[in-house]
Amino acid sequence: MTTTPPPPPPAAAGEAAFMAGLRDLKTWSGFSFRQLERRAAAAGDVLPSSTAASMLGRDRVPRAALLAVFTRACGLDEEQVRLWAAARERILCPPGGTPPRRRAAWWRPVAAAVAMAAAAALAFTGAPAADVEETVVVTSR
Repeated sequence: MTTTPPPPPPAAAGEAAFMAGLRDLKTWSGFSFRQLERRAAAAGDVLPSSTAASMLGRDRVPRAALLAVFTRACGLDEEQVRLWAAARERILCPPGGTPPRRRAAWWRPVAAAVAMAAAAALAFTGAPAADVEETVVVTSR
């Protein structure tokens, strides 16, 4: 970690600018993704290096919990973590505005259609109910 102060959250609105700020924060920290993973684990948090790397490779704002763990692992104190969380909220829920719409994952309707087709196929085969195996898929947003 460096002796210069950490970069503040970007003042400019927009997900791309926010994510560029997070990439700057990681650079400021001087830690590799593996070191961030170990620092998070030492603090009792979970931050797989692959998750941090893929998060910084996108221009979409991360979930609040992931942001908090990442910023702590980079070496920020709780007040600085709160500043980043507040900046995230300003981007996602601007004052007087409506939050940006997130597209639903493309695979959810496809998975539902496949499940319905499989259920219909089983119903029309005349297979006894005892031979049918039930699978429940639970997804969260």
